[in-house]
Amino acid sequence: MNAVQTYRYLQPSALRPAGLDLQTCGGPAANPRFFSGFLTTPAAAAAGLLAVAEVARTRYHQPVSPASLDPVVTGSRDRLRFESFSGCCGVYARMDVVPAGFDGEIVGHGTTNVDVNPPLREALARVGGIEPLHVAVGPEDLTVSTMDGAVVERKVPLPGRWLRGFAEVHVLAAAFEPRAEIPAAEAAAFLRRLPRGDRSVLWAVPAGRGLRLTSRPVPGAVCLAGAGRLAALRGLLRHARTLRVYGPPVRAGSPAVASTWELDTGALRLSLTLSPEPYRGFSGEGAALLALAGDEVVDDAELVGGLLSWDPTIDVAALADAVGLPDDRVRAALAQLGTAGRVGFDVADGGYFHRVMPYDAGRAERDNPRLVGARVLVERGAIEWTDAHATVRSGEEVYRVRRRPDGAYTCSCRWWGRHQGQRGPCKHALAVSMMTTPAEVGV
Repeated sequence: MNAVQTYRYLQPSALRPAGLDLQTCGGPAANPRFFSGFLTTPAAAAAGLLAVAEVARTRYHQPVSPASLDPVVTGSRDRLRFESFSGCCGVYARMDVVPAGFDGEIVGHGTTNVDVNPPLREALARVGGIEPLHVAVGPEDLTVSTMDGAVVERKVPLPGRWLRGFAEVHVLAAAFEPRAEIPAAEAAAFLRRLPRGDRSVLWAVPAGRGLRLTSRPVPGAVCLAGAGRLAALRGLLRHARTLRVYGPPVRAGSPAVASTWELDTGALRLSLTLSPEPYRGFSGEGAALLALAGDEVVDDAELVGGLLSWDPTIDVAALADAVGLPDDRVRAALAQLGTAGRVGFDVADGGYFHRVMPYDAGRAERDNPRLVGARVLVERGAIEWTDAHATVRSGEEVYRVRRRPDGAYTCSCRWWGRHQGQRGPCKHALAVSMMTTPAEVGV
């Protein structure tokens, strides 16, 4: 079921003679103010913001008329992060404005929706020159009257899968490693060669100063599913210094996996994270299910969450010392917090960052049918253990769940047989994971 998100801005965002005014809605206040100052590379920043907004209004799988979901912006101690998901939830976009990219003060910390309306997009497309551009993230005057019709209000259906995408993508990205870094000229040539409407799964392999495409995975390759989904990077190419590519380890015969493609200008970074296949949204990947299921990790997450600050990168070792937990339990707690939208993962920094979604991120857990189904099975006592496996009774069917040496589970159900664990555990395996040992289920 879709929720309805109400965006309530004091006025439309606009590019005015005095600078760029980005209006905010929700989060730590009704209309929080995060930043006032100058962007040092206005044309690049305009292109990056346009890319994030373009992803938010695009459905790459089964395209329909654009229906924009406003991006979110997070203000932390030394950077601004703009994030969005595509309407199909298969592309995650983020622009990070790093300290070299602005001259001013971040006056507030938190996460909020930001208004990027059609007239503003048209104005941003015309931004040029090298003079710094004054920018305000948040209204200048928080006392603007709401009685004179100045308030801008839009009610937008907010799919639960869009929210679950934030819960999933950070878990996947935490397993990524740098795979290639190529100069801007080679990046431009590579992106120009990509088939625009192609929906096949290709693989990019480092070759000299560039990348070459292959149809099969090999060690060191990066999955490129639906090459046309990288189109949003093209507007920033002329400002970029390098293209970096990130992905999990693969080998010959590996299935399609997610990947991150990041342009770096020195003042900002624009990244697109692609789902493993064009028709797959991140909301269905199931990577976060195990983080949502545990009991110990929930308590750890509450403890760790109370100590999160607005540093650009979360220091796992420092958190572990502060809460008296091993590093691995802190990482598991951060994964749990990410399912509520409270942290994301930055592949460039190789670490988590703090954010708090300006809407009910708890829906990511409540609306996950596999998790709901697994909890029902546990509550009904549907799990029994034998020496070699667990049996799970679901309705009239009985399924066998086995734990592999690597800690993953297999199941005899048709869902697992179809996906082979590539989209997270089925509800039967998830239920067994909640009951770690036979002793816990009374055997």
